Amino acid sequence: MKIGIDLGGTKIEVMAITESGEEVFRKRVPTPQHDYQATLRAIKGLVDDAEKAVGKTCSVGLGIPGTLSPVSGLVKNANSVWLNGQPLDKDLGQLLNREVRIANDANCLAVSEAVDGSGAGKHMVFGVIIGTGCGGGIAIDGHVHAGGNGVAGEWGHNPLPWQSETDTKHAEDIPCYCGKPGCLEVFISGTGFWKDFELTTNQTLRGPEIIQMAEKGDADAEACIQRYEDRLARALASVVNVIDPDVIVLGGGMSNVERLYTNVPKRMAKWVLGGECATPVVKAKYGDSSGVRGAAWLW
Repeated sequence: MKIGIDLGGTKIEVMAITESGEEVFRKRVPTPQHDYQATLRAIKGLVDDAEKAVGKTCSVGLGIPGTLSPVSGLVKNANSVWLNGQPLDKDLGQLLNREVRIANDANCLAVSEAVDGSGAGKHMVFGVIIGTGCGGGIAIDGHVHAGGNGVAGEWGHNPLPWQSETDTKHAEDIPCYCGKPGCLEVFISGTGFWKDFELTTNQTLRGPEIIQMAEKGDADAEACIQRYEDRLARALASVVNVIDPDVIVLGGGMSNVERLYTNVPKRMAKWVLGGECATPVVKAKYGDSSGVRGAAWLW
């Protein structure tokens, strides 16, 4: 029996699965924001609840919105900033009296989908989270590829490639929280999508509302989605040009926009070296559960 924990900025979720991947327990609690010790206690409480429910001591894997530095052993790059600089694996290991494996949440998504999801059987899976933020992760033969610096796959904080004047203006108006200019996150996250609509129309709406407007024929909403599709295609084409994965799996809120799976692959070929691209772009089989399942599969 395996336990996975998905530690997000607003919620912490636990899932217990069998060796065959069957879900047997799941629970969510609010994340104690800006309180590291309370976060540790919340995770322990979820593990205790899961093990009580299944009647066994389980392995524990944890997905986080950052990564463990292979140099310092401390959390870095987490947008849940109270985790940064903390020896999270060691502290949880002491609290739970066992080894805890930790990986970036996008890497967990990639592992989940590589093991028994939309990328099952593929050698290299590139997993994408396009939700509140923008993340990426790599799984090779069903295992996390974290890289020597622990940041493999984190293409969300690289610049959007082949920028137009419209793109440059967008980046100037919406700076990234990381402090660097023009990051993919400000363009192709769900947040970037609705902020683009806000910038061009002076209307503040969220993604699902904009999608509904486009479906009803609203020209501004349709133009916004087309800009998004073009930007996402350029971003994913840059991944193909570097690592050429066997499949790209999308997760996060924007992954629920079904037209992306038809329109984005058609646009990618223009930007891939050689002018052709057969890389499948598919929706995560397990949706919002991919991260927590992938954390369990770290064992």
